[in-house]
Amino acid sequence: MDNTSFKDKLVAAFQAAEGRLNGKTKSDVHQKRREAIQNFEKLGFPTIKHEEWKYSNVSSLVKQAFDFNVKTEFGPDEIAALEIPNLQGNVLYFINGIYKAELSNIVSPDSQLQILNFGQAIKEMPELLASYFAKYANYQDEAFTALNTAFAHDGVVIHVPAGRVVEEPIILRFITDARTVNAASQPRNLIVVGKNAEVKMAEAFRSLGDNASFTNVVTEIVVEENANVQYYKVQNESDKSYHIGTTQVSQKNNSHFYAVTVTINGGFVRNNLNIVLDGQNCEAFMYGLYFPNGKQHIDNHTLVDHAKPNSYSNELYKGILKDRSTGVFNGKIFVRDHASKTNAYQSCRNIMLSDDASMNTKPQLEIYNDDVKCSHGTTTGKFNDEALFYMRSRGIPKAEAMTLLMYAFCEDVISQIKIDSIRGYLEGLIADKLAQ
Repeated sequence: MDNTSFKDKLVAAFQAAEGRLNGKTKSDVHQKRREAIQNFEKLGFPTIKHEEWKYSNVSSLVKQAFDFNVKTEFGPDEIAALEIPNLQGNVLYFINGIYKAELSNIVSPDSQLQILNFGQAIKEMPELLASYFAKYANYQDEAFTALNTAFAHDGVVIHVPAGRVVEEPIILRFITDARTVNAASQPRNLIVVGKNAEVKMAEAFRSLGDNASFTNVVTEIVVEENANVQYYKVQNESDKSYHIGTTQVSQKNNSHFYAVTVTINGGFVRNNLNIVLDGQNCEAFMYGLYFPNGKQHIDNHTLVDHAKPNSYSNELYKGILKDRSTGVFNGKIFVRDHASKTNAYQSCRNIMLSDDASMNTKPQLEIYNDDVKCSHGTTTGKFNDEALFYMRSRGIPKAEAMTLLMYAFCEDVISQIKIDSIRGYLEGLIADKLAQ
């Protein structure tokens, strides 16, 4: 299957499903879907000739045949085997992108939190969707975002009313079941956090089976004035998985956004984290950690857009690469001409454990105001032999010394995770990965 035929198949699938997706009324969601599929048809899939996809070739993805409507039986026993130990809070399960209320557990009261699957929200929250859906994620120029927008029907809409503090975290667990066929899903999530509200949330992705899987997920997060959001993304998928994820964040005055992205495993991973500081006195923190091995490919693209004065951002991404794996980090800081008093910092550090591994880094500053403090930097190198020699001279075996040093390298990212159960779960996964 070539690039064009896969694109045409998806366009045809949209046209066949349009009535089911949009219903009888021509809503705002319907109009955006129509615009999005038209944009996708014009754009097509990106190639390595596109600057933003120069190091991430999707040709193997578009040659695959995927079932976007996999019917699977998934019961409590199978969920129990995948549970994160000691995880408490509002845990929502999605199987092949579809929300499963019977497997989920919502503990916060309605006064703190409103949760609907995307299909329900179209009917029950039309005003909220009209105000926020597809207002931030760029479906005009980004092919995968356009594709997701066109098929937006599964996923979740979360609304935290103004002044509310959600005491328990919200955990979105996405399970792709590829045990019988090549499975694909396109979840669309919208999170709106009202003025003076607070919430902790996480997205966790897992794939099962020996077949290929494709997840194309878009999450839009709106952080209103004085709101505080902690966001975590955890990926532990198979070597045959393809994951294209876009998290689009909009911050208003005096808001605080805090993100940690950890990729343990995944065949082909592209994470887009885009934050627009569209207000004064905003703060944004971004941390990332990735461990590709084998032939895994992990690409982190970040954008921090300082659109208003007096804002602050700080970004730290770290990677450990081995075997024939590849990594990509492309981080852009954009400061608009009227965004004076901006402080923005970015750093990417990588350790190469193999001569066959490769890392492509591209830090960028695009600044149109002189009254700012901005910096970026990147390092890529081999293991610190002096530190290893020091530990071995104290009687620590080489394998254990290397694991300890690598874990210390990761610690200043892992320590940023404020949900204890998720941090503990990741510490175990990372220890296993580093010991391989």
